[in-house]
Amino acid sequence: MEVTLGLRMLFATVCAVAVATIYAAQPVLAQVGGDLGVPEAELGWVVTAGQLGYLAGLVLLVPVGDMVDRRKLIAAHLALAAGAVALAATATHVWLLLAALAAAGVFAVVVQTTVAYAAALSTAEARGRTLGVVTSGLVIGILGARVVAGVLAAVWGWRSVYVALAALLIVLACLVPRLLPPDPRPRQATYRQVLASLGRLFGDGLFVSRGLIAFFLFASFGTLWSGLALPLAAAPWHLSTAQIGLFGIAGLAGALGAARTGHWADAGYARAVTAAALALLIASWPAIGQASWSLVLVAVGVVVLDFAVQAVHVNNQHLLTTAHPHRTSSVIGGYMIFYSLGSALGATATTAVFARAGWTGSSILGAVFAGCALVVWAFSHRDAAD
Repeated sequence: MEVTLGLRMLFATVCAVAVATIYAAQPVLAQVGGDLGVPEAELGWVVTAGQLGYLAGLVLLVPVGDMVDRRKLIAAHLALAAGAVALAATATHVWLLLAALAAAGVFAVVVQTTVAYAAALSTAEARGRTLGVVTSGLVIGILGARVVAGVLAAVWGWRSVYVALAALLIVLACLVPRLLPPDPRPRQATYRQVLASLGRLFGDGLFVSRGLIAFFLFASFGTLWSGLALPLAAAPWHLSTAQIGLFGIAGLAGALGAARTGHWADAGYARAVTAAALALLIASWPAIGQASWSLVLVAVGVVVLDFAVQAVHVNNQHLLTTAHPHRTSSVIGGYMIFYSLGSALGATATTAVFARAGWTGSSILGAVFAGCALVVWAFSHRDAAD
């Protein structure tokens, strides 16, 4: 069927709000730490809890999209995510906040069900454009959450961020059954068969290589966005949470600029675009590393980094859904396991490295992750050419 612009925008909105439940904590880590008494070196776990929950959801819940009506599944997961973030908003102990954010992460995998549904509904000729728009929603949620969360936290405190997210999730849970088309597929696979199918993907060369690229790609991404608030809140800048959140606008500019790469993927240039984008990712880190004296260079580096990340991410998903058109939920869910592990690694590593080596150490770490992604691309490209 033809996926209209209106449907693409609805899919993108679902992705944006759902993924924000994981990343909204990043610009308010200092507030959370001060309120709940979390040491600086351990703040990364506030973000990592959501990532680990997301990982569990990818394995256990996303494959269900290949066996049930995805419209109903999306609505149910949105409602359950709303309950989890509402619990986070009321948490008075660190363990309760971590548990709530982990639960929110589990149901935030509605993002992958949504992406897979959008890809399955699209024609082969338009799949790249659809994925470009829908995954732009994902990046808008990741980066826009920083802007909105920073402003809300500055005015009403960090808890208001999760109250707002709960309200948006409930609204979307009500809209999805009314506006999305019913799932047209026959549903014959059992849960065991779907999980077995997911396991077999790890023997597929394209899947593993693109997954490893995603692992290092999002480790680099997580290194930036889980750690950037720390140098910006410290001397010489002492920026507020609202001011730190504004750096998400720079990231949005880069990520939305990469939506065009979906057209390039449709034209057959996915592999070449991946290489160029990974080179840009590496090049962004020397600028980002100058946070101690130049906010302008940091902003430029953020634009370049987020353009590169989005470009690679769209092309990865285009290649995988094209190669596995009849099990898009499983292949997207499996691919995002690598994403989740990489993001969790970046979130925990950057705060630990910052506590010992400052932002220079975190920037070197991010560049190393980006370099590893390019090495994986080079070896997989060579194997494909042999």
